[in-house]
Amino acid sequence: MRLFNCVPFAAFLAASPAIAQRAPLPSPEQLQGRDMYTIGVGAALMPDYEGSNDYHVIPAAAIRAKIGGISITTNGPNVYVDLVPKHGSFNFDAGPIAGLRFDSRHSSDDPYVKLLPRRNTAIEVGGFAGVSVKGVIDRYDSLALHVDALHDIGNAHKSTIISPNVSYSTPLSRKTYVSVSTAADFAESRYAQYYFGITPEESLRTGGEIPVFSPGGGLKDVKASLLVNQSITGDLLGGFSLFGIGQYSRLEGDFKRSPLVDQRGNASQWIAAGGLAYTW
Repeated sequence: MRLFNCVPFAAFLAASPAIAQRAPLPSPEQLQGRDMYTIGVGAALMPDYEGSNDYHVIPAAAIRAKIGGISITTNGPNVYVDLVPKHGSFNFDAGPIAGLRFDSRHSSDDPYVKLLPRRNTAIEVGGFAGVSVKGVIDRYDSLALHVDALHDIGNAHKSTIISPNVSYSTPLSRKTYVSVSTAADFAESRYAQYYFGITPEESLRTGGEIPVFSPGGGLKDVKASLLVNQSITGDLLGGFSLFGIGQYSRLEGDFKRSPLVDQRGNASQWIAAGGLAYTW
């Protein structure tokens, strides 16, 4: 799917601002209790649609805020609110998620994909839960294990997506921060049919160039991503910084076998984003 044009994958800059070993330093406990805000803008290179082998550039923006122990972050087209205050090195994380999933096939460069009917915008709501551990290797790093669940309450795919994910984040210095993560998405058959299936009528629209296909659900994809955040004024606790993000994902199962992917696109998907962020 096309990510929200104003809030694409660059939201991974939402990784917690941190600080490495150089005096004077706030303690990890002081950082946990500190309110902070980050705004980032830039650009992202995205596939034309999920499974496409054509790419386009869109504007990118993201926010993160921590207010009174409650964290608000954007991740792609979704907004996450962590309602559990953090105390100590081991914490539970949980809260609601809300976002949109936009149709993207109509903007494809593929002349036959463009003939397929538009898809409605999905309105997805749900939640996430998991745990995070600080101080795994050094005092300021963090390891998090979460499971996200989103369901379309609108008039689009009307199904649920489950996404387990693991991330590790650490400052390399007072000015350099990195985060790596892996995830998998599991989607129901209604999602698969809505975005990857081809009905007889749809195949007819393309003159048979895109054949009929009825996929089932299951593992949709696996992915890995890397974020690098480099301060250019101040440090990671405040001032301007540059961020760069890269993600590789691989479609699996019937999602990979869809003619939209196997014949017209590619199961390997890349996303790259970069820009300028400000933290205070």
